[in-house]
Amino acid sequence: MTRAFIYGFLMALAVACNRTKPTGDEPKKGADDMASMPGMADKGGPTENADKPSVPANVQLTAAQIQHAGVKWASVVMGVASGVATVPGEITPNEDRTVRLGAPTRGRVTSISVRPGDRVAAGHALVTMQSPEAGMAQSDVAKADAEVIARRAEAQYAASARARAERLLTLKAIPRQDYDRAIADDERARASLAQAAAEARRAHATANQLSAGGTATGEVVVRAPSAGVVLSRVAVPGTVVDAGAPLVVVTDPANLWVTIAAPEQMAGLFRQGGHLRLTVPAFPTDTFTARVDAVGAGLEADTRTLSVRATVSANGRLRPQMIATVIVDGAESLPVAYVPEDAVQMMDGKPHVFLVQPDGSGGARFERRAVTVGAREGGRVAILRGLAAGDVVATTGAFSVKAEFQKGSTGKMVM
Repeated sequence: MTRAFIYGFLMALAVACNRTKPTGDEPKKGADDMASMPGMADKGGPTENADKPSVPANVQLTAAQIQHAGVKWASVVMGVASGVATVPGEITPNEDRTVRLGAPTRGRVTSISVRPGDRVAAGHALVTMQSPEAGMAQSDVAKADAEVIARRAEAQYAASARARAERLLTLKAIPRQDYDRAIADDERARASLAQAAAEARRAHATANQLSAGGTATGEVVVRAPSAGVVLSRVAVPGTVVDAGAPLVVVTDPANLWVTIAAPEQMAGLFRQGGHLRLTVPAFPTDTFTARVDAVGAGLEADTRTLSVRATVSANGRLRPQMIATVIVDGAESLPVAYVPEDAVQMMDGKPHVFLVQPDGSGGARFERRAVTVGAREGGRVAILRGLAAGDVVATTGAFSVKAEFQKGSTGKMVM
């Protein structure tokens, strides 16, 4: 080959390489291009528009599944509600009969003689403390009492001197000036005695407020002001507490409060002096009666609910912090559907029933429907909203139908 031919070949090759070399302005192929390829987006993880698993609206069960789970269904029974409404409530201690005892002064807790649940009588020692301030208060009491004794002796002597001076003046045995001086000494002694007595009362009051005893040892004994049951005990032996720190809560367990946050649409059902009925999960077959003591003057601004408080007799069974279902009489009578209690199942925190559409071959299609429940009585539940005449719902085995719905809400793995 000639030198000119080789030179031309090399020049053409260089031009071709420059044309295929990427520039800074060209887009780079990488993870974004790979993600745009079919099937690659799912492998990198869920995308923003990926559907979240949700409970299906209905499920289909075969005849074999229905027979295995023992699922049965029946038409709803229509009736008329007995003019009642239900609202959740909470049982709390009766604050009018509850004492929350705190530390009367700063000090160290030395002993505690009660435990939660103990019954105590009025004056029963609950907590013992050691306090320097109590010791000073006890010392002030002793000094004030001694001062009163001394001033009383001076007052008695001054009164005797005045009486003697008055007799001598009558006999003209002393000048008028000495008699006037005796009168002034008597008045001064009386005033000093009154001042000492006032100081003694102040010292005793301070010591009593600190629950201090009669000896200057700094010991403070916190006692129950009334009979009741120890609801809680915060004090711990050996700890140093400030004045006002909570120690023990004592309450009268005979009467409790029921606090209710009634929705706005039910505000007209509550009146002071009215009676309510309530049930608690601990005693589902028993109904308790409460009397309304207070009704809020207005609705809560943030929750749009009416605060209602009622008093209920504990009967030895109800306890504070129990959740109650409060039944309110006086609501308008409305047509309702009655279903067995087993037909109502909780899903996503709401009561549901399952409507049934048999397929004619032993199987059926089940549709879930949220409902509003009313009063429960005799094993039946009143459905205020969600059902109509002619609806067929799952009764026995409704829990198994609920399990099938929950299976359908399980997310599928994408490969």
